[in-house]
Amino acid sequence: MLALLSNLFELSGAVLLFCSLYFYRKFKKMKRKGELSAFEVTVLYITRAAIFLCAGSYLLLFLDRTY
Repeated sequence: MLALLSNLFELSGAVLLFCSLYFYRKFKKMKRKGELSAFEVTVLYITRAAIFLCAGSYLLLFLDRTY
């Protein structure tokens, strides 16, 4: 049961990462056209920070498991 929950957690993290990458690209394209409101710009930067934090923390956890 623990293995199943661990797999679901990793799957949900991957889905969250792909969705945030999609919205980041969408907002970036909209920003080029000049169509972003202040809220959308805030979401763009929060998404950017969340992607880097997620990738960095996953990398650190992965490196910790291998040693």
